[in-house]
Amino acid sequence: MDSTVIVSLISLLGTLVDSLGGIVVSGKLTAYRIQQLENKVAEHNNFARRMPVVEEQIKVINHRIEDLEQEEKRHED
Repeated sequence: MDSTVIVSLISLLGTLVDSLGGIVVSGKLTAYRIQQLENKVAEHNNFARRMPVVEEQIKVINHRIEDLEQEEKRHED
């Protein structure tokens, strides 16, 4: 076999290995980034689910403060 053919085959093999390795690494990086985004979305969804509960609690607290202020005014008069 001619030495140029052997060198060409080795070059081809190296190029294929490099290309496939790059594809695998790129795929892993993409999967990692998607996982990180999914985690952030889950955090946001949890926060969005809790906000109405917090808002309702604030309404109750404000109502209770108003009741206490009115009761205090009645005692002052």
